[in-house]
Amino acid sequence: MTASRERQTVGRAATRNLLTDNPELYEARFPDPERLAGRWAEDCLRRHGAGARVLDMGCGTGRDAARLHGAGRTVTGADLSGAMLAHARVHHPGPAYVRADLHGFDLGRAVFDAVVCLDSSLLYCHTGDQLDGFLASCRHALVPGGLLVAEMRNGAYFLGRTDLLDTPTVDGFTWRGTAYRSTTTLTVDRTAQLLRRVRVWTSDDGAPPLEQCSAWRLLFPLELRHVLAAHGFEVLELHDGPGPRTEPPWREGQLPGTTTDADRLHLVARLTAPR
Repeated sequence: MTASRERQTVGRAATRNLLTDNPELYEARFPDPERLAGRWAEDCLRRHGAGARVLDMGCGTGRDAARLHGAGRTVTGADLSGAMLAHARVHHPGPAYVRADLHGFDLGRAVFDAVVCLDSSLLYCHTGDQLDGFLASCRHALVPGGLLVAEMRNGAYFLGRTDLLDTPTVDGFTWRGTAYRSTTTLTVDRTAQLLRRVRVWTSDDGAPPLEQCSAWRLLFPLELRHVLAAHGFEVLELHDGPGPRTEPPWREGQLPGTTTDADRLHLVARLTAPR
């Protein structure tokens, strides 16, 4: 998933985005050596009989798109970040890669059997209009009976729970001889219905601290069902696990759960209305 919707400041002056500007660093920070996200998406597509043409919306560095391509699908990866797309074309070849905005996209006459939207990319639709724009675009891009497969944070998890909010999370790793350290703080903006993230990067190469801010829409399961139905989608699966980012993670052959209580949501929906 791309980091292209983050706002960045260094000493409060907007400059660059550490992860988007350095896709290899992004992959080092968020490794997926087993390609669990792509394999999980392929499992959903296969179980529900999706055709071969897949649009990976918010494809980021292209790892998941390439995994779906390797499974025999004809894949288009779409993202806003030019750096991410350039990296994907070189390091994860096979899919076609295009620049597009998930708030509303038009890929011309291209039609797809499925739209995949992983790692909370869908939650960068912060407003009702943006979410409507995404789903209307999906409806236009999909064949009748096409699938929407998504994986994201679960807004309902934050009803009365503060364990992910109480203490900043500190992570560190080394990339190309430089040690990086990130301190991440999550807060709930109830008025905007957003989960806001502030991540401060430091490194041992003498660079000044870099602050990056982003946010995800806090979508609740019943709310998600309602807006999908309004756009002509029938929910086939909506559950909290197992999935590629749950503990324990999803494994081949595991069936979807039946609850929506944990901190991730996994969605499979079918377009039942005409395009």
